Amino acid sequence: MPMEELPDLAGLSLSEIATLVEQRRLPPVEQWNPTHCGDSEMRIARDGSWFHQGSPIGRPAMVRLFSTILRREPDGRFVLVTPVEKLDIAVDDAPFVAVEMKAEGNGAAARLAFRLNTGDFVTAGPDHPLRFTEGADGPRPYLHVRGGLEALVARPVYYDLADRAIADDAARPGVWSDGAFFPLGTAA
Repeated sequence: MPMEELPDLAGLSLSEIATLVEQRRLPPVEQWNPTHCGDSEMRIARDGSWFHQGSPIGRPAMVRLFSTILRREPDGRFVLVTPVEKLDIAVDDAPFVAVEMKAEGNGAAARLAFRLNTGDFVTAGPDHPLRFTEGADGPRPYLHVRGGLEALVARPVYYDLADRAIADDAARPGVWSDGAFFPLGTAA
């Protein structure tokens, strides 16, 4: 079976991206409460690579499939869940990586859409906020994806965000998206 071709973000408008998001129906993992069955022997590395028993999962379609049944538990653990089983999965940082950004508009009228390493699209805004932490390697931006799951914003995409923040020349550097303002950096 051929792998589904991912659309080119640069060639899409934000309204076309919104349509793609609406068409993608995710399983209702938040409604499934099976018994915990053990460990999946899977891990998601900080760079977004997925591993099973220490070996990389080389099929992007499998990674996309597994990403749809990923859930974060109230205690912070990550699990893969189906209607009949729940398995732990190790996540080094965030389960997703925002690898590309498309921006339309400026200032408070701006909208920022991100493509994740799984091919999903997320538009930053009140329901999908951006947050910034400080790590030993510098600022670490995150985008809320769904249900407590976040995407680490890849360094080149963070530089695009920083360029937008500087271009706005506001009192506090930050970016707008979908009517919400997200200050760059951590609160002083």
